[in-house]
Amino acid sequence: MSDMSETNERLAKATSLIIKYPPFLEFLGVMIEPLDTGSLCIKLAMRDELRGYPGDGALHGGVISAMIDIIGGAVVAWKLLKDANEQAMQEQIKRLQNMSTVDLRVDYLQPGKGEMFTATATILRTGKKLAVTRMEVYNDEQCLIAVGTGTYTLG
Repeated sequence: MSDMSETNERLAKATSLIIKYPPFLEFLGVMIEPLDTGSLCIKLAMRDELRGYPGDGALHGGVISAMIDIIGGAVVAWKLLKDANEQAMQEQIKRLQNMSTVDLRVDYLQPGKGEMFTATATILRTGKKLAVTRMEVYNDEQCLIAVGTGTYTLG
């Protein structure tokens, strides 16, 4: 097996780990997708259960906040898994289970109107124990609806 296909296989396993933990991602209906930049994004389709008020049409602020937290944690987990590619899968899972959000700030810029929402994140800083990320949520018209900053423990 070539080095490139081995790397792709490990990254596919890493993506499946991120998707499985925690089950809240499946409950929300979040889809995690790799980006050409080597990072990740998450996508979420609007459903009636996710609206702020019946008939309102806007995504609930708590769902937006959850998207911001999920993508922030996912890019940190992605980095941990890529950096630890020689560790056994069980060790990687243990590191993911020990990750947690230390601090999260969300700024809501516009109502969450739309049918599909995308969240992206970049890591601002990684230390020995913490990572800081910057996240953005866009609707299907590429309108920026919320931004966030998060701090995560490194497993």
